[in-house]
Amino acid sequence: MSALETTAARTGSLFIGGDLVPGAAGRYPVIDPASEELVGEAPQASPEQAREAAAAARAAWRSWSQTTPERRAELLGRIADLLITHNDELVGLVQAETGATARVAQTMQVPVAVDRFRRYAKEALDPVTVPLPPQPMPATPLAPGGLIGAVAVRQPVGVVACITPYNFPLVSLAGKVAPALAMGNTVVVKPAPQDPLQILLFAEIVAEAGVPPGVVNVVTGSAPSIGAALVDSPDVDMISFTGSTQVGQAIAAAAGRDMKRVLMELGGKGAAIVFDDADLDAAVGGIGSTWSFHSGQICTAPTRVLVQRGVRDALVDRLTAYAGACRVGDPRAAGTVVGPVISAAHRDRVEAMIEKGVAEGATLAVGGHRPASDTGFYVAPTLFTDVTPGMSIAREEFFAPVVVLMTFTDEDEAVEIANDSPFGLSDYVWTADTGRGYRVARRLRSGSVGINTVQRNHETPFGGFRHSGVGRDCGTFAMHAYSELQSIVWSS
Repeated sequence: MSALETTAARTGSLFIGGDLVPGAAGRYPVIDPASEELVGEAPQASPEQAREAAAAARAAWRSWSQTTPERRAELLGRIADLLITHNDELVGLVQAETGATARVAQTMQVPVAVDRFRRYAKEALDPVTVPLPPQPMPATPLAPGGLIGAVAVRQPVGVVACITPYNFPLVSLAGKVAPALAMGNTVVVKPAPQDPLQILLFAEIVAEAGVPPGVVNVVTGSAPSIGAALVDSPDVDMISFTGSTQVGQAIAAAAGRDMKRVLMELGGKGAAIVFDDADLDAAVGGIGSTWSFHSGQICTAPTRVLVQRGVRDALVDRLTAYAGACRVGDPRAAGTVVGPVISAAHRDRVEAMIEKGVAEGATLAVGGHRPASDTGFYVAPTLFTDVTPGMSIAREEFFAPVVVLMTFTDEDEAVEIANDSPFGLSDYVWTADTGRGYRVARRLRSGSVGINTVQRNHETPFGGFRHSGVGRDCGTFAMHAYSELQSIVWSS
């Protein structure tokens, strides 16, 4: 048995209240999207086990919320260290479960998770009390007058249900769990059903780090009833969800019945506005990341290109060449740029959307076919041109290596087209005129805007407008997201 098979076989239990527990509903297969081979079997939790995990988190919260910041920081740092110790096991599972290329798995998965735990270990030590200026108050029928002092105090929300996506499960987990724990919350993690084994290994790391029982719990399963039970649990105070808009809407509706806190990072259809003075090679490099980075399974990808008419043909030529140069194939092979999408069902959905785009009158400049491969769920890098804003392919998220291209005449039209979307997560502007870049950015209805770059500053708040989500995290803003403000006033 290989090291990967040994790890996959070992990660076979739920983690509830500090105990490894078999799934009450049995087990289900986890499939490698590149080879279509069995990676391992994950435990299938029952709805009752999801509720038990929430109850365990509630019981642990009473003491964890009173744990000193120093102790919380120490344990978060220990988790970071153990993630490095288990790096090879985790990278193997990341590749097998998600189909990530070696470059993405080795540089963008475990290392980013480590950085996040270390970053919030430090954040745990920051003050949570904000002093406010005293305010003189006159006597009223309610109370005598005097100088009223006040502070605002950030308090933990309580029990947080962390529901993670399939594209970057470990990184997303770290972005939720680390600040939540640093703030004094306890958590129940429910990973996506496609790639839960690395999260079950994370549960073992939590135990090895010495985190008290019940502070972190993990339930897995492929049945929607598991997540629904977690969201509905009276022990859950907040839901932090990353995934599709459709599922996010259902979670928000359920959470609203009990006024639970929600943090949601949902879909995206990033507009990439390319003006005629832009560095086209730089723009192509950024837009091409939709093809070259994790098979386009990135919510922030610049998938909707808006190009000024004067450079339209030149940009199309460059993008076509870029897409054609992206090698599709086994993500473990050297030189592979585009690996598989997560599942056969997702590949079929993407292919149906491509067919619909052709039927609507868009032109396939490159791609649009299924790559020749005996196994694996592959989608070729695809570029649509002659797209209009009302087409489905201009409005719906592919979450795949597919880019659509439209044209505009002037700045106002570019902004109008960019904002004509149900989404608003991440947009981009390429122009040599930085003043124009900033001006356009301010007009875009988007949570973040990159000017001449697709890079992010990870201290900036992250989240979206409209169907792209609710709330913001990352950097210090994540501590705000996982806390509630309490006012304390007194009479001097």
